[in-house]
Amino acid sequence: MIIGLLGKANVGKSTFFNAATDSSVPIANFPFTTINPNIGVAFVRVQCVCTELGVADNPVNSQCISGIRYIPVKLIDVAGLVPGAHLGRGLGNKFLDDARQADVLIHVIDISGSTDEEGKSVRSGEGDPFLDIQFVEEEFDLWIRSIILRDWQKLVRESENLKQKVETVISNRLSGLSISEQLIRNSMDQVGLTKKPSEWTENDLLSLSKQIRIKSKPIVIAANKADLPASDSNIIKLKDLGRPFFPTVCEAELLLKRASIKNLIYYLPGDSNFEIKRNEKLSQEQIGALNMVSHVLSKFGSTGIQQVLNHACFQALKKIVVYPVEDEYKFTDKNGNVLPDARIISDNSTAKDLAFLIHNDLGKGFLYAIDARTKQRIGADHILRNNDIVKIVANTGRK
Repeated sequence: MIIGLLGKANVGKSTFFNAATDSSVPIANFPFTTINPNIGVAFVRVQCVCTELGVADNPVNSQCISGIRYIPVKLIDVAGLVPGAHLGRGLGNKFLDDARQADVLIHVIDISGSTDEEGKSVRSGEGDPFLDIQFVEEEFDLWIRSIILRDWQKLVRESENLKQKVETVISNRLSGLSISEQLIRNSMDQVGLTKKPSEWTENDLLSLSKQIRIKSKPIVIAANKADLPASDSNIIKLKDLGRPFFPTVCEAELLLKRASIKNLIYYLPGDSNFEIKRNEKLSQEQIGALNMVSHVLSKFGSTGIQQVLNHACFQALKKIVVYPVEDEYKFTDKNGNVLPDARIISDNSTAKDLAFLIHNDLGKGFLYAIDARTKQRIGADHILRNNDIVKIVANTGRK
């Protein structure tokens, strides 16, 4: 699964990336700080089943800290976006080409309104974060439409002569976005495109492109710089839009991560508080910074970073977590690691889907699976549930 970071320049995308991945990319107060896509590993946070089972686990592909499982996901931060990107303005073509890889998008906006539409700094409150939301989505819609429009009339004539379904033609054209024919058909139904494709207008195609984007690239809004005074009124307005969003303070999360690495505090990403380990180690400047962060946590309940990542994964994409094991009694792999693997899968996935996800040979040789809680056999078409612990039995000799 890949999560992409969208947004214009200078809104805090690089800081979000650093805070989410513990990596280091340039952070500066000017447009195009990030020119090449940065790819890192972030983590989603869930309650580990080890607490329910009462076992001490030792994960291989993830982390478990005090019963909290952190599961890795790929995070892509791409170059800043400006209006007119679909026409190639700024770094638009590169931005859109990189963003297409993502399964879900986090749109980082400056909710304080301290940047203009070009990403340049202005007085707090003078910028319009709602225009930022609008233009990013419109640029994506226009970009999708521009791909469909290439030789559109010629394609339509050929498809009608060959009696091809129009969704097949569009799906082929959008092959780089991995958009299925069924999704396109559903989008056509949603916008009421019942007339012949040769009669579709550019506005019809824009409406269709918007619906395709909504269905294929869900967007969650990270309302960054939420701690600034000018942000409060905009957060209230954002609630009225009915869009999924989370107030975020990326700099606060980054400060907490770095203080934790230095062993100054105890903090787990997503927590609503932190614990100072040794006051005598802290300078007055550090104490002041941590007091600022305490105010953020008190006001919002978190820095928002972990909440955005979790929502993107589990609500926007409707994912669940399952735990494959080889020994259904000890909940271990062949090396004795307890609950070694936590897999993020779609909420309608079957036991056989999980087998293919683990290894192609397991899927091909699938015989049955075992629910490690009940010790009962389950078939290939059995729909898995969140927190299932599953053993796969196949004729390959693998688990």
